[in-house]
Amino acid sequence: MVFAALVLVIVNFARDPTALPALALAPSALWITFAFGAVVALNRAFAVEREHGALDGLLLAPVPREALYLGKLLANLAFVGIVEAVALPLFVVFFDVPLGHALGGLLAVTALATTGFVAVGTIFSAMAVRTRFAELLLPVLLLPFMVPPLIAAAGLTARLLEGRPWSELHGMLRLLILYDIVFVTLSTLLFPAVMDE
Repeated sequence: MVFAALVLVIVNFARDPTALPALALAPSALWITFAFGAVVALNRAFAVEREHGALDGLLLAPVPREALYLGKLLANLAFVGIVEAVALPLFVVFFDVPLGHALGGLLAVTALATTGFVAVGTIFSAMAVRTRFAELLLPVLLLPFMVPPLIAAAGLTARLLEGRPWSELHGMLRLLILYDIVFVTLSTLLFPAVMDE
């Protein structure tokens, strides 16, 4: 949360208000904050299990591996959601962006985009947890997979803040929904194989 606040402060004070209006930079700043906050959070996703040897105990539990993945996914979504819930009011304060008309749409876009990249981040975190350089490996693996939902989310956010009609948003919304369905399903199916290796 401190990291997310720091990113917003730096971007806000680095901007020249006479050269670049807040509305032009706001969507990018918001999604950069969310993305890097999520990467920092996902780096710790399996850290407790690794540090205390609890991962082997989880794997011995008489539950399907898919249930372990879905539980970890929900926990990661909750943690990243808390970071986003703290960053969003700071974003409104620093960039002085009125969200009245766009708040519902922005929350929906945030939920869709976050679900997609957290689903991928959870499985990559499970893959990287047993390596020596997990903190370095996870961002390298995850960032290319974050590009499609982040591009769609930033574009949707810009259009929502500008008050564009919903008819202009359908294509990118479909991309986010399809991304979520594909990667949540794939990650759930691949998690048992990842844990058995």
